Amino acid sequence: MSLPDPAQPPGANQKHLAAFLLHLERERQLSPHTVSGYRRDLERFLAHLARRDADRTLDAVDVHEVRSFVAAEHQRGLDGRSIRRALSALRALFDYLARTTGIRRNPAKGIPAPKAARRLPRTLDTDQVGHLLDAGASTDDEFLSRRDQACFELIYSSGLRLAELVGLDVGDVDLHDALVTVTGKGRKTRVVPVGRQARAAIRAWLPLRAGVMPPGSEAEGGGPLFVSRKGRRIGARSIQQRLHQRGLARQIDGRVHPHALRHSFASHLLESSGDLRAVQELLGHADISTTQIYTHLDFQHLAEVYDRSHPRAQRRKSEKDDTLE
Repeated sequence: MSLPDPAQPPGANQKHLAAFLLHLERERQLSPHTVSGYRRDLERFLAHLARRDADRTLDAVDVHEVRSFVAAEHQRGLDGRSIRRALSALRALFDYLARTTGIRRNPAKGIPAPKAARRLPRTLDTDQVGHLLDAGASTDDEFLSRRDQACFELIYSSGLRLAELVGLDVGDVDLHDALVTVTGKGRKTRVVPVGRQARAAIRAWLPLRAGVMPPGSEAEGGGPLFVSRKGRRIGARSIQQRLHQRGLARQIDGRVHPHALRHSFASHLLESSGDLRAVQELLGHADISTTQIYTHLDFQHLAEVYDRSHPRAQRRKSEKDDTLE
């Protein structure tokens, strides 16, 4: 989509932003969640720009304006990760404008964000996960109980993101081959295994789901996997609330959210296997450095894996017992 390039009429910045977001949605096919994040970051930048100079347009932005924005974001308490995301959005916007309006420079390139400590998401140990996912007796009605159980088991079984779970259709799950086809970030698909208990929970849920789907509709044999009582695709917020309520009912310490189950999936699998690449593929991470955030392997375990696996690391017992004279 080409943008008007006259002498930057009033509101030109907003027009450029709207066109860029449309490009992200239609051409790059980014998820609504990602596009929303870009919008928030860029609207904050435009607001900052307007406060400094109401007439400043994007084609006139220089590196000093971007540095000023970074400093303001840092001063108001944003961490380095959030500022890096905002800088990434700015770089993408100016790259887009260079292609569509002829802007020759990208003032956001090369500007570093403040360093942030790497924070691990909350994780549950195996006992906590078992207690949380134990179907047991429930005060809920059968519809909600079975739907919740299938949702939560599937997140932990296959390491799904919340948006991936919400977007699943019935046809994405192959219970016979124990596989689920997931559409992740950037509309990339991956196929991951589904565990025995998750398959059982889905089988128990499907008859109740069928009972609320519109009679005679195509959705009766397909459509969204997880639905409301009205047969509509369930929202992410609803799953978050239901999992939080489950955590309270099971007396799990702290707030339990869907990403805690995904993180627990990654941590438990990695601790058991030590196979970082396999976990990367299962999680759908493009960069293995992202997967490394999920590692809870201590040095002793890493040393044991190394000593067991590397062809030149293994030593004879006598060598281990030798002491220097």
